[in-house]
Formats: sequence, C-alpha cells, structure tokens
Amino acid sequence: MLTSVERLLFIRAVPIFRELRDDFLVRLASVMDELSFPSNHTIFTEGKEGRSLYIVVSGRVKVHLEDRELARLQQGACFGEMSLFDAEPRSASVTTLDNCECLMLTQMQLYDAIDETPEIAINIIRLLSRRIRELNQKLNARESSISSDSSRIPELR
Repeated sequence: MLTSVERLLFIRAVPIFRELRDDFLVRLASVMDELSFPSNHTIFTEGKEGRSLYIVVSGRVKVHLEDRELARLQQGACFGEMSLFDAEPRSASVTTLDNCECLMLTQMQLYDAIDETPEIAINIIRLLSRRIRELNQKLNARESSISSDSSRIPELR
C-alpha cells in the first residue's frame, strides 16, 4: 500500500499527469484504487468491455494479442486508456509478468476530474497520439524490412 504522499509523488511522474497542478493530483490520487495481481494474471482480455485505465506501480505487464506480444510495460507506464473514452471492447489483452501493483482510474473518476481540470484530457490525447505514432513507425519499419527482403530473393525460372 502506498501512503498518500507516495501516491502523489508516483502519479506526478506518470507522463499523462506530469503537467497537472498538485491540488488536482492530490484529488486524483485519493480516488484511484490500488490493486495487486499475481504473476501470469490476465488483468483484462481483448474483446471485453472495459472502462478503466491502469498504472503500473511495481512489476511488469505484457500487452498482447493472443500469443503475439505487442509491448512490455513497467513502473510508471499506463495502459487501458482508450477504454476511458469509448465504449469499444479492449483492443488487446494485458497479463502480468511478475507480481504487480497497479493504480486504477475508472471512467467516471476521470470524467469528474476532467470537469474540474480539462488539461488532463489534453495529456491523454497526447499519450494516445504518441502511441499511434510509435505503432506507425513500427509498421513502416516492418514493411520496409519485408520489401527489402523480398527484393533480395532470386527469381526462379
């Protein structure tokens, strides 16, 4: 369990909350739930409904589509943020790699907070945009690699 001061200091270092005022962070930290998960526990599954964001306090998680790993996240990383803004099913699954401690922010907690401090929405939009850019770069690199590999394959006659 984190003390209220530890929670505040931890949340202040999370990228989507970095630029927010301390009075807002204190309020946000006080409403977030603290959850513990054992190693190899699926926090949520692709295709299921979700309305919460998670922040890794300790341990590591993997983001995956069935057996294909998309990312590994560790302390200070957040995941599940897309579900805060739409009613779509989860786009991937998240499973712990170690024993994990997470903070959870629900959609209603966030909406109440945005009413008070709209800057939080801008920070989350920046995070989502950054993740989309990173995925685009990975896709472009993969496509370049595939096309350069296929140009090296000799033709059979």
